[in-house]
Amino acid sequence: MWKKLGIIALITTLISLFIPTTSTQAQPVTIFTPYTGLTASPGETITYNVDLINNDNSVKSVSFDFNHLPKNWTTSITANGNTIKQLSVKPGGEEQITVEVNIPMEVKKNDYRFELVAKGTDGSTSSLPLLVSVTEEGSSKSNLTTDEPSREGHADSTFNFTATLKNNTAERQNYALSSKAPEGWAVQFKVDGENVTSIALEPNESKSFDIDVTPAENVKQETYKIPIMANAGASSSELELEIHITGHYSMKLTTPDGNLSSSVTAGKERKVELVVENDGTAELFDVKLSAETPPNWQVSFEKEQIASIKPGDKASVIATIHAPDDAIAGDYVTVFKAETPAVSSDAVFRVSVKTSMVWGLFGLAIIIAVIGGLYYIFKKYGRR
Repeated sequence: MWKKLGIIALITTLISLFIPTTSTQAQPVTIFTPYTGLTASPGETITYNVDLINNDNSVKSVSFDFNHLPKNWTTSITANGNTIKQLSVKPGGEEQITVEVNIPMEVKKNDYRFELVAKGTDGSTSSLPLLVSVTEEGSSKSNLTTDEPSREGHADSTFNFTATLKNNTAERQNYALSSKAPEGWAVQFKVDGENVTSIALEPNESKSFDIDVTPAENVKQETYKIPIMANAGASSSELELEIHITGHYSMKLTTPDGNLSSSVTAGKERKVELVVENDGTAELFDVKLSAETPPNWQVSFEKEQIASIKPGDKASVIATIHAPDDAIAGDYVTVFKAETPAVSSDAVFRVSVKTSMVWGLFGLAIIIAVIGGLYYIFKKYGRR
């Protein structure tokens, strides 16, 4: 009998040595959240609501830590609005904590895995695996960009650009806008048509604005660089605009000797030589000539349009002024005009009208006839 019992005990001991047993005892403390994998953007703060469950029949006090937290990521743990370092849970009880994870702006697009660890004062631990998927590449810098940084035109133009400013930092920024334009140039910044000198942006916010650039007077024909800056102190960005000036449009309408007056007899014509001078730096095209005259006067040109005039060159045109037959002696004004799509010039020409010799003789004849008539009357009836 005892021999059999000894054999059974020996067999039981051997089984316990070579066949492992599974423990069904639960961890004293468990941490849990249903949303363990979240997506986020650079600079964002994500929040986990985590339950702390005491599976034991005694009070458990735990502190918290993180394993494998990415570099420069920061965290905070609160309960009931208080930042905590340690938390106690009554037997069979449950407490909730709020875990905040702050993602830096300068982070790569990737999946990041780390663990929240609860450490009991009795040496027990419980871990909660977490996943954050960063959806875009991040940076700690601001970003000032434009799709079309280059413009071309003549010196009398105003050049318009559209730029976009993005705040890639984790804080609200107030950007001062400025430029380093050449002396005499004007640069204006506009948002929704209103002039501004600064733009305020929240984290990750971007805004588009207009940049109007007006060249200085008499600017030379060449390419100019216009640096544009957005400065918020700790964060700033810059872009460079390029403007190619094709030339300055200017012309002058006058006569060869500068004399802008003449005379004409009523009913006759007077030819006037006009000179169109290109005193700008860009070639003039399609110069059209016209005139504004007194009523019933007429002006004709030997040619009403000049195809082109190069910078520094001149072109002459003969204009014919015709005074009406009934023009009264005096001074009259005719305004000559030279116009192109880009520039125009006027010349005020004064014309003195002289009475025709025929009318003078006719008037003299009338006077003689009147005197003769009076003489006849006095002679015939004067003695009665």
